Amino acid sequence: MSTEISDVQESGPPDGPVSVSRSEAIEIALVDDDRNILTTVSIALQAEGFVTRLYSDGETALKALVENPPDLAVFDIKMPKMDGLELLRRVRAHGPLPVIFLTSKDDEADEEVGLELGADDYIAKPFSLRLLTARIRAILRRAEPDRAIGIETSAPEPAHPKIDRGRLYMDPARHHVAWNDLPVSLTVTEFLILEALAARPGVIKSRNQLMDAAYPDDIFVDDRTVDSHIKRMRRKFRVVDGEFGAIETLYGAGYSFNDG
Repeated sequence: MSTEISDVQESGPPDGPVSVSRSEAIEIALVDDDRNILTTVSIALQAEGFVTRLYSDGETALKALVENPPDLAVFDIKMPKMDGLELLRRVRAHGPLPVIFLTSKDDEADEEVGLELGADDYIAKPFSLRLLTARIRAILRRAEPDRAIGIETSAPEPAHPKIDRGRLYMDPARHHVAWNDLPVSLTVTEFLILEALAARPGVIKSRNQLMDAAYPDDIFVDDRTVDSHIKRMRRKFRVVDGEFGAIETLYGAGYSFNDG
């Protein structure tokens, strides 16, 4: 069972950024006003070979992230001085830093704004360190595939074949999705759900099956979470095709992909 942040006792980090010197290591910046989360996540990521830089508020983090960008950043949304949404706006004005948002369970509106601003993914609190680490690895593979080779574990993930289903094209190795040859930007979670649906067109997948495809076995998410991901995916596809309807809802049963 992976550790949930809400169950870990506080162990406060020193003020300001903290780093561990490792040759060619991947740098992850953590920005959160909860010192317990900063400490716990930092320890877990360092154990996986990452270098961590910690910031307890958005204002302090902004200057450092702009002047010396890390490879990826994890922002809490609700912070004093400068929240995660404003921090993302200002950081993205200077460069394409990959960002994962940490959100409260009921902050769906903030999640929507964050994804519209270009956040790469979001994870609701309380969260599993295993899930966060998996999302970080997936986003790094997408952002810098050559460099990310060095962060793989001793048991690499099995290769997933490319999916070509009519107007849909998916390349899991590059986290690339296209519809009618037009790119569609999906979060890691959305990609995994769509991949599970498109792998077997016409087959109904229950919400539980889609949760299993997108989340580790020990992570609990409710039905509304899957429905929210499906709703966001449909909106993204309808930006490139206003009549998109390939993800079908089978009420009481689940979802299926059909581009027939």
